[in-house]
Amino acid sequence: MNTPLTGLLLALLMGLCVWGAFAGVRMYRADTKLPADLALALEVGSTRTGTAHSLIDRMGMRYAPVVLRLMGPSLVARYRRRIDLAGNPGGLTIDRYAARRAVYGALGLIGFLAFLLRGQLLGAVVMLAFGAFWTEVGIWSAIRIRKDVIERTLPDFLDVLAVVVSAGLGFRQALDRVSMRYEGPWADELRITLRQMDLGMSRRQAFTELRRRNDSEQVAMFVTALQQGEELGAPIVDTLVSLAKDMRRTDAQNARRKAARAVPKATMMITTFMVPATLILLGAGLVLGSGTDFGSLTGE
Repeated sequence: MNTPLTGLLLALLMGLCVWGAFAGVRMYRADTKLPADLALALEVGSTRTGTAHSLIDRMGMRYAPVVLRLMGPSLVARYRRRIDLAGNPGGLTIDRYAARRAVYGALGLIGFLAFLLRGQLLGAVVMLAFGAFWTEVGIWSAIRIRKDVIERTLPDFLDVLAVVVSAGLGFRQALDRVSMRYEGPWADELRITLRQMDLGMSRRQAFTELRRRNDSEQVAMFVTALQQGEELGAPIVDTLVSLAKDMRRTDAQNARRKAARAVPKATMMITTFMVPATLILLGAGLVLGSGTDFGSLTGE
């Protein structure tokens, strides 16, 4: 790397560090209060998030409005939807997401420049990817885990709910009673639905919102079956039992499909890596055990 470019990058890195130091001191000493919605967002889930994430949120919350403006309304709506699908892990909101994007983006840019100055291109690319995608990785992982937990919980929940309804309780009371006995994302979703119904939302609309918040085929089946049963006047117990059986059948089919896809992958790994490595090991053992004088073959 030529000297003028190195000097320019070094000056830029030093300028960013000095600006960050001054900005940190100014934020620490500033008496200006955050807007009410951002202050509330900062406190949402504060007991559920870790110390590191809480510190990152406080560092980047002042820059969250700038990040949201740069993202634009359509992108903000899409990420708000993804955060809902993830179940707001650690109290995550769209404002806290924007704060973390600001902090991770700044760290990734500083790391990119630092590695670039040292001539380490791979490290620079890794730091740039970290700044751009680290927040996305957490949301994507939370969506997958939450969906798997809900789909494992739902069939057993429906069986218990059918028993409670058949014992004489109304559907609304049975749903409240059974949801109190469960923990995890599905119980949280049901409590949100029940709370919406308590606040005056119709049962149909509340369950439509439940389906919208969850990108799961089984949740969609549950809501559709309840709404169709309500329209047609079908017994709710029979609907729940039949739905639980269908979900278990679907789970079994999905498990067989996953196993069928795993066999070719395992075969490819074995033929690509394990078989050649085994052949090389056996061949090396035979050659070394034969006592061949390789010096005589090369004339040394």
